[in-house]
Amino acid sequence: MRSHLLNDTTAEHYLRSVSQGVERVAAALAATDRPFTGITPEALAPRIDAIDLAQPLGDTAAALDELEAVYLRDAVYFHHPRYLAHLNCPVVIPAVAAEAVLSAVNSSLDTWDQSAGATLIERRMIDWTAERAGLGPTADGVFTSGGTQSNLQALLLAREEAVTRGAASSRLRILASECGHFSVQKSAKLLGLGADAVIAVPCDQNKRMQSLALARELDRCAREGLTPMAVVATAGTTDFGSIDPLPAIADLCERHRVWLHVDAAYGCGLLVSPTRRHLLDGIERADSVTVDYHKSFFQPVSSSALLVRDRTTLRHATYYADYLNPRRTTTERIPNQVDKSLQTTRRFDALKLWMTLRVMGADGVGELFDEVVDLAAEGWKLLDADPRFEVVAPPTLSTLVFRWIPAAVTSPALIDRANLHARKALFASGEAVVAGTKVRGSHYLKFTLLNPRTTPADIATVLDLLAEHADQYLGDALVHAS
Repeated sequence: MRSHLLNDTTAEHYLRSVSQGVERVAAALAATDRPFTGITPEALAPRIDAIDLAQPLGDTAAALDELEAVYLRDAVYFHHPRYLAHLNCPVVIPAVAAEAVLSAVNSSLDTWDQSAGATLIERRMIDWTAERAGLGPTADGVFTSGGTQSNLQALLLAREEAVTRGAASSRLRILASECGHFSVQKSAKLLGLGADAVIAVPCDQNKRMQSLALARELDRCAREGLTPMAVVATAGTTDFGSIDPLPAIADLCERHRVWLHVDAAYGCGLLVSPTRRHLLDGIERADSVTVDYHKSFFQPVSSSALLVRDRTTLRHATYYADYLNPRRTTTERIPNQVDKSLQTTRRFDALKLWMTLRVMGADGVGELFDEVVDLAAEGWKLLDADPRFEVVAPPTLSTLVFRWIPAAVTSPALIDRANLHARKALFASGEAVVAGTKVRGSHYLKFTLLNPRTTPADIATVLDLLAEHADQYLGDALVHAS
């Protein structure tokens, strides 16, 4: 069994095995002609359940053959231009190459004596991102598993800052856009705050937080003796890609002395956009910022970070363990990243961003993001001109929310069911993948465009497929009703 351990004596075995895996994936990518096969859980589960894990195959090639049957063949491939569903991006090759390096070396980013250069590279990537955001010379941060963890840690820091100033936990409130990410409510629960701790602030017709409504809620909190511990603004909502009015929100937070967190998990790609960086104006005034490189920087999952304007606030996540990061290492100026993180053992995900920047450059990444934002504008024109669909709002980033509307008047409930059916039928066909959401209680469809290879022709084809499925459903429903 020692022959399977990666070390100096097994380097050739490692090279052969990894090469076999890469060749299988390359072959699968080359042969993929649709984003999904349409397989159902009922069809796939028996294949996986039938595998006897007590009987190892003993051979990489055999294991890869098996993997092809239970995973590679039926995987959902985000690189395909007709994958238009969630915030999953195709990934850039330099980052994938970095994955191979970081997995093999297997550095753990908790302490310097486990990571050395990796610690410094992560710190450099945090400094680089904070500089792009304009957070100033006292900024810092740490890589995380994703936007949910980044938002959780940001709100933990905000809570502790409020409590340090004497606020009672039972009176703490978080003000967030009604279009914000669900992780805000989830974080409040994990932090032990009450069910009423999150105040939803109304949005305008473009799905941006209304600053006047935020001002009213802040004034109401003051009247009722409540303590707003944080305002969460969003730079790129999941459903609409909308960006809240950051300068106006920052003014209110400054006036009321409230922590401002900007969830830029989606919109962080604007930090490297050659043409649209101005859409993030005001982010430099945030106390904390969430960025997800694995959304708009085209990085493999996971690659995310939390940034803070004042590095001293990260002390609220610091605990010292004698066996790991004893207190004396602080005075010795030993850079232990665990001092900033909610995690202990942590992957060297920063290497992927490092390799991407060293090969492609920031402008190269930004140009890719600009392409998908431009594509969304083209998609909006198609939808707005198509009488079969209604579209909710013009895109700010690369998301379009819309629904099929029949030519003949019918019940809203039937229209809802037709849109749900169209999405499910399209997914089952494997020809394309789209997402769905609710707007004002009704079911809508959603394109999340993150693939620069997707074309307006792809969008038009998918719209035709959706309309065809919806029309068929409506026709069948009317026949059965009569």
